[in-house]
Amino acid sequence: MSQEHPLPFPRACAGGGGRFRAEGWQCWLFPSALPFAGLPCETAQVKPPKALSLQAVMGLVWWLLLCVPTLSPIIAGGVTRVYYLGIHEVDWNYAPTGRNVLANQSVAHNSQAAAFLQPGKDRVGSTYKKSVYKQYTDSTYTAEIPKPGWLGFLGPVIRAEVGDTLKVHLKNFATRPYTIHPHGVFYEKDSEGSLYPDMSPQDQKKDDAVFPGGNYTYTWTIPEDHSPTADDPNCLTWIYHSHIDAPRDIASGLIGPLLTCKKGILTGSSQRRQDVDVDFFLMFSVVDENLSWYLDENIASFCIDPGSVDKEDEEFQESNKMHAINGYVFGNLPELTMCAGDDVSWHLFGMGNEIDVHTAFFHGATLNIRGHRTDVASLFPATFVTADMIPSNPGRWLLSCQVNDHIQAGMGALYEVRPCSRQALPSTLEGRVRKYYIAAKEVQWDYGPSGLEQSSGRRLSEAGSPAEQYFRRSLYRIGGVYWKAKYVEYTDESFREEKQQSEEEKHLGILGPVIKAEVGDTILVTFFNKASWPFSIQPHGVSYGKAWEGMWYHDGLSQNGMSVAPLHNFTYRWTVPRHVGPMASDPPCLTWMYSSAVNPVKDSSSGLVGPLLICQPGTLDDNNKQKGIDREFYLLFSVFDENLSWYLNANIKYYLRMEETSVKKDDGFKESNRMHAINGFMFGNLPGLDMCDGDKVSWHLLGLGSEADVHGAVFQGNTLQMNGMRRDSANLFPHTFATAFMQPDNSGTFEIYCQTSNHYQYGMREQYVVSKCGKRDPAPSRRYTGVRTYYLAAEEVVWDYAPDRSWERERHNHSEESYADVFLSNENGLLGSRYKKAVYREYMDGTFQTPKARKSGDEHLGILGPFLWAEVGEILNVVFKNNASRPYSVHAHGVLEPHAGQPQVANPGDIVTYRWEVPERSGPGPNDSACVPWIYYSAVDTVKDMYSGLIGPLKVCRRGALRSDGTRKDVKREFALLFLVFDENQSWYLEENVEHYSKGNHKEISLMDEKFVESNKMHEATTSAD
Repeated sequence: MSQEHPLPFPRACAGGGGRFRAEGWQCWLFPSALPFAGLPCETAQVKPPKALSLQAVMGLVWWLLLCVPTLSPIIAGGVTRVYYLGIHEVDWNYAPTGRNVLANQSVAHNSQAAAFLQPGKDRVGSTYKKSVYKQYTDSTYTAEIPKPGWLGFLGPVIRAEVGDTLKVHLKNFATRPYTIHPHGVFYEKDSEGSLYPDMSPQDQKKDDAVFPGGNYTYTWTIPEDHSPTADDPNCLTWIYHSHIDAPRDIASGLIGPLLTCKKGILTGSSQRRQDVDVDFFLMFSVVDENLSWYLDENIASFCIDPGSVDKEDEEFQESNKMHAINGYVFGNLPELTMCAGDDVSWHLFGMGNEIDVHTAFFHGATLNIRGHRTDVASLFPATFVTADMIPSNPGRWLLSCQVNDHIQAGMGALYEVRPCSRQALPSTLEGRVRKYYIAAKEVQWDYGPSGLEQSSGRRLSEAGSPAEQYFRRSLYRIGGVYWKAKYVEYTDESFREEKQQSEEEKHLGILGPVIKAEVGDTILVTFFNKASWPFSIQPHGVSYGKAWEGMWYHDGLSQNGMSVAPLHNFTYRWTVPRHVGPMASDPPCLTWMYSSAVNPVKDSSSGLVGPLLICQPGTLDDNNKQKGIDREFYLLFSVFDENLSWYLNANIKYYLRMEETSVKKDDGFKESNRMHAINGFMFGNLPGLDMCDGDKVSWHLLGLGSEADVHGAVFQGNTLQMNGMRRDSANLFPHTFATAFMQPDNSGTFEIYCQTSNHYQYGMREQYVVSKCGKRDPAPSRRYTGVRTYYLAAEEVVWDYAPDRSWERERHNHSEESYADVFLSNENGLLGSRYKKAVYREYMDGTFQTPKARKSGDEHLGILGPFLWAEVGEILNVVFKNNASRPYSVHAHGVLEPHAGQPQVANPGDIVTYRWEVPERSGPGPNDSACVPWIYYSAVDTVKDMYSGLIGPLKVCRRGALRSDGTRKDVKREFALLFLVFDENQSWYLEENVEHYSKGNHKEISLMDEKFVESNKMHEATTSAD
């Protein structure tokens, strides 16, 4: 068995925002077509700093880094903008009104708010000591510059234009050292404001910590290469924060917004923007007060009986996680006011931990984000979004995160649109009036009607199968059939006759009917509630007044359509003016969703959700189908949590014949009710995904659910085009939507699945079928001009995630602050940093005698297999020898594998040749760069093989883009980075690793022990976990 060590890669991840500097290179991060592309690398957590942790999911992020050498930054003539910031400790109240403003109830009388805000014997309540940045007029720090109330505990807005220099004078009035570290600007080492062992001389380390009573001046610039590009908005959203221990500093309150603008946007040396009427900065974050430096002080000051507090108690920890917007919860954020017709710029960012997956939904308006129409923004830790809005509907509107857990925990605020005197956007409606008759109907829904797992033919209730816990009926298990509510279409307002679904609509499953309209149309939806609970219909993507919103919150109004009682009806009127329709960069039809929102969490968990399509004028034919599209499919990826359904108690009584109180105590009951479904079907039971070779297919993808609903929707066998970019997957989160186009050229039966590991294992996978139908216009024929051959072997090695701990030990100085020991120590029944793994390695030829050395520049690949590459129009032959001790294979994304289904398995000692074709649809789309990144991995058991180490990079480029050695002509360097929580608990080699790398008696180790399981989740960025 050989010994391998990861090799170094420049530590540049914390540059943020997708662009950074590293060792004389200017680098851009390009997300691939794989799950979670677009997640940043800076995630606050009590684990290795700057490590991404999505523990419950596969967490796969694949980046192609394009790097070119840089010269000194070019600073065009600008102004010097001077800021005087002081760090102060304050008592911060997350709910200063003492009320759940959204529910119009006091905290004491609202159970959801009280869980976080009510002080008690062992509860802190709503007020916490924090540190915040404050702005002053000059170096005396005597006159504070007031900031708008909506900024909350965020620091003041720092603004600059391209060419400007920022001088930030920081004075620390707090009781511990802090700094200020920016994103999105250029700085020398002496103005970085980030403490870590960077080998800098001492005269460049003064910025690393400003001690209590001390001060320091930071100098930042905005050179041309940091400017917003032609495709960007006029101003880019960034942040600044303290960075001695970034997770704890930020949780303590030290963060603020930073804006960099194109030249001429700011008025002279003032802070006013000339291009908008008003701009707002909002941070969506589950502020974890358990990480704050002041936790002990907060317990002592605000808990009634501090001695009774157990800081490790899960309920206590949960009560300190404040689901806040700018530090306010449950509608307490003040002063978000604007006029109808105003040009409004929203600067949105997320910070926090792995649960900080946010979908910010602006009720009653739509947004323009980088030329695309939407009404939601997806936010993750250290992601920054600039969204433009011209509000047109007066009223007080909800702004909320649509993740179920976050809705319940109070991550919502109100913004007010006033009529004023400004002319609102015209809403000329010259199109059709489209009428729909939709009822909420109670049904018995079967998540697996065939009783079989379609890919294997096994029974869903088979003992030991992944499906068993969801489908086997038993004393404390409901099985796969549940009472649910479903939107059903009727022929007219009498609601006597259901409208029969066509064959093309069979795939909709639990989804309601597709509501379609074009720009200029009016939509009238008559809703009849045939269910036994109050329900409604709330849409995305259309214009409506308060009377037709379909949701109640305390906005000063009370409308019938907010809640339609059982056996009552209501007609909603929605319109489609031009300013809500698709933009020039959008597809002809935008995918949206409607759902019931009387109780947004329980209603959608009960099944009330459907697709909505808004199209350009002239896109729909007389039959309401898209012109030029042969097949339309609508897919909802969601973990339906039946524990949150209105019908949970009814399901317990109906199927288990018992009272709900007894069964809810069973440990596995809740998990058995979380149904990992696509359109309400699991394990291949979704019908009707049939098409012909060469069909023009539009896929309309929806997300719904809670923090676990981070989906990488993968389409096996064929590729997609989304917004002009080539992909084979789409990222979906709660209340996000995507439109993708496919022209299949590969016939057979293929999977559509969620790449998130536990979602895939637990049934979120279906099948689509491409048939050769003898059409006159099949997919374009393929001609190939060259063949490239690679020789790969799977080999078992001992992999060390952290062969050199000197950096980490210097950073944390053997203190309790070190986050690494739980992952890297092999004491107390843990395994440490060394694990047996399988890796792909390249050989010179088919004898597999001579390994091929990695060329200069590829050292950073670490555990990854070799970089494979091809141009469009070529064939790749991959000759694979399995030198490992168990069966493996090689399967690639993006390319055409002529044989449908799983690739041929290579048993130990076997040699198998895989042929991958690279047609035009495998290469870059019109809006891609010269090359697109894909991956290859073993697919005998996709989850366990990948966690065991078998994964590598593949790039496909336009014709003529590559030199003879495979390097690109248009860049100097390329880097491939895999961001993955390697879950060694799911490796094939776990038991061997326990036997070889644990100290003491390995038989005493419990593989299910919580600390042991956590210690084996290695938060990896290609090379190391330190």
